[in-house]
Formats: sequence, structure tokens, C-alpha cells
Amino acid sequence: MHRLALGDFELSIFSDGTYPLDGGAFFGVIPKVMWSRKVEADERNCVTAGLNSLLIRTGKRTVLVETGMGNKLPDRMIKFYGQPAKLLDNLSAAGIAPDDIDIVINTHLHFDHCGWNTIRDKNGKIVPTFPRARYYAPEGEWQYARRPSERDAISYISDNYDPLVASGQMTLLKGGEEIVPGISVETFPGHTAHMMAVIVRGVAVGQKKTREEEIGQSFAITRKRIREIEAKALNKLRDASGAKTPKAPDTIGKGTASAVPPQASRESRALAPEGTTACYISDLIPTTAHIDLTWSMGFDLYPLDTIESKKRYYAQAIPERWLTVFTHDPTIPWAYVEKDEQGRMVARGAEYNSNDSAGCSEAADKTVSHPPRLH
Repeated sequence: MHRLALGDFELSIFSDGTYPLDGGAFFGVIPKVMWSRKVEADERNCVTAGLNSLLIRTGKRTVLVETGMGNKLPDRMIKFYGQPAKLLDNLSAAGIAPDDIDIVINTHLHFDHCGWNTIRDKNGKIVPTFPRARYYAPEGEWQYARRPSERDAISYISDNYDPLVASGQMTLLKGGEEIVPGISVETFPGHTAHMMAVIVRGVAVGQKKTREEEIGQSFAITRKRIREIEAKALNKLRDASGAKTPKAPDTIGKGTASAVPPQASRESRALAPEGTTACYISDLIPTTAHIDLTWSMGFDLYPLDTIESKKRYYAQAIPERWLTVFTHDPTIPWAYVEKDEQGRMVARGAEYNSNDSAGCSEAADKTVSHPPRLH
């Protein structure tokens, strides 16, 4: 297990195991001669993908982000992916029972992210794996999952979420909500239209937030959501009238894999205390090998939106030094994404406590560099 303190929160990584993915699908349009420098493929051209869940202890609540692949895959999918089903065992090894989980958050509803949401009881009935938990997922994702396209219908297994929605145990989110003080969600389209990241803001020791500050943070998130809705409505009105919306200069991602905004932007932003913010970025940046703006998966439904979402994420995460949590990296579950002296994107390892009995391959605390992208 990988564990660290984030302010007054404790973060831990628990794995549901690893599974094989076709290397070409995992890296999309990136040539194998480039991605094979980062990861090793077997004789079938498959690479190893991880299934990393994030456990957050706030002091009041125990929150689980993502529930892996689970144990309900149909036989035809087991032939492709296997079914490691290790999450519950790994949680148990750390002394965590299903009843201990208060909240479950799904960033989206693909089978490898919400598989342990439910299990079959001894009579074959689908029941919640975490009976006391309140579940959260994107509403737009659930609506899409009801009528997916032919291209990605295999990615959705309704038993993972429909019974929870029907019972009222799953709350569907618009995006931008604060789940509990310090844990919020934000939509980053690209992999799917409504995929969310989970942002965790711990409070530095000795700087405990007052109730008024917690309420103020919640209002700030609500105001941000309102501004986004107003901006979209204004753009629609401009489009309808034929007026052109001025486009800001695109300074992120030009040349080599640059993702740091101009110095002026960095200085004008109030930085979060270093080491107090983490983000489970989900399939926007699934592994350390995908940190470049243009390195994305072939599974992404909207690859150009993936690039724009990465720009938006890096514009805040890099200057504020957020810890990025990688959902599918089998060896490095979290790191700080930075630019090195040559302008290359790098993932610098975070301090952690490792306990092999709790289920994630041992991560090296090292720097992983990323080559400049092709032009």
C-alpha cells in the first residue's frame, strides 16, 4: 500500500490488481517506437495496466474513489482482461471492511472504474458492496450509459450502477459539487463527455479551517459552476448572432511538452499550500506515460477535448504543485507533474509509506521524464 498525509487528510492507494491492455489502444496515435520506451509490451502487444483506487480518511469520513473492475465480468470480457478482483482483499489486509466506507465516488462508469460498486449475494441478487456508503457519479455519464454508442457499449455494465440509482443510494452529480469539506469534483471532458476528477484539499496542520471557511469554500465552488453555465449561455448567444468570441493566445503546450502557464499568470494566482492538494485525475492522465498533452488513449471519445482538459488541469496543478493520482499506472500511483530544464514533462515521485501486504506494486520514488511530442 502507498500512504501519505495531505494536510490533515490521509491518502492511501489500494489496488484491484492489474490487467492486460492492447498497447496500441492504450496510446492511440502515438507510434509504438515512442511508447515502447516507456512501457514494455508482451508478445501480444499488450501492456500492464493498474487498477488504483484512492482511499481518503478525513478524520470524520472514509471515502473511496473508484472501485476497480470487480468480480462480475462476463466470460467474454474475462478472456480479454482477466478478472483480478483484489480490491476487497487488499482493503481487508489493511483492516478496512466494506461497512467502514462512508462514501464512494466514481469518476465515470466504465466497468474498470466501478466494478466493485455492487456484488451478487448468495441468491444472485445485486446488492451494494459498501452497504453504508453514499455513492456519487456524474449524471451525464449515467444518462449516456443508458444508451451508449456501438463503439463503447462494452464499457458499461448496468449492474454496477443502475440498482444503486434505483434505490436512491447513488447521487448523480452535475459537476463542480463539494462532496464533503475538502473533497470536490470537477468535469474534465475528453475520455468521455462527463468524466470527473476528484480534487482533495487537505488543511495544513495548524491551519484548521473554521466552519465559516468551509461554507465559503462551498459557495466558491457553486459560484464557479454558475459562471461556467453563464459563459456557455453567452457563447451560444454569440454563436447565434454571428459574433466571434475573441480567443486568448494559446500559450500552453506550444513547442515541446510545455504545460506551465506564463510567469505572469503564475504570479497572479494565489497558490495553495504545497502538499495540501491532490487530484485523482482518472482517465484524463491514466499513467505517468500519458503526461504529455498529446499522449492520450485510443479509448478517448473526444481526443481534442482531452488536450484542452489537460491544459486546463496543468494550468492550476503545476504552479500549485498538486499531487496527481494515476488510475492505471501499475507502479507509480501518484506523482508531481512538472517541467524539467529541457522543457520536458516529468513526473516526480512523492514521499510515501509502503506496505506490500496492502496491494499495489511497489512504486519507485523517482523522476519519470517524457520526450517532446511529434510535430
